[in-house]
Amino acid sequence: MFSGIVEEYAEVVSLVKDRENLHLTMKCSFVSELKIDQSISHNGVCLTVVSMTADTYTTTAMKETIECSNIGLLKVGDKVNVERSMMMNGRLDGHIVQGHVDQTCTCIDIADADGSWYFTFKYTFDREMAKRGYMAVDKGSVTVNGVSLTVCNPTDDTFQVAIIPYTYEHTNFHTFKLGSVVNLEFDIIGKYISRMIAL
Repeated sequence: MFSGIVEEYAEVVSLVKDRENLHLTMKCSFVSELKIDQSISHNGVCLTVVSMTADTYTTTAMKETIECSNIGLLKVGDKVNVERSMMMNGRLDGHIVQGHVDQTCTCIDIADADGSWYFTFKYTFDREMAKRGYMAVDKGSVTVNGVSLTVCNPTDDTFQVAIIPYTYEHTNFHTFKLGSVVNLEFDIIGKYISRMIAL
């Protein structure tokens, strides 16, 4: 379980394909605090630490994860938003994030907001999935590449988020361009409510 409050961005130092799996080796400032079996969000994807060195750690993504996220698009040197699992003894600054990416979406617009930015994303809309809560709701929560954000100006298949300078600089949002493919997790509470209404 995560909050969507990204701790920093890690650097991809190695990518090793192993049959249908992909082993990702990352470098970040808190490697010395990690342990084997720990869950870490990578661009919003929950992956388990499987091995470590003095300054890197390695996780493994399987085929389904690669197909549902942008993990398979990563290259050595890329910046990945990382967050360790949430401690349940403090404030929830973001929202409840599972680290289970629903799908990818594409950045279709970046607009200057006189010191901040509006990013617009487009995703594949499925009416049946929307009935189950897989949709963006105005002023609702959404997770983009692991970052907890508030939705504005949603349509059936697009939504905007406002990014302040701190978030822009301390996450990989500053690397986004038109056409960038990012991970999307819809709000779990919305999914539960939609399911209960359907039943």
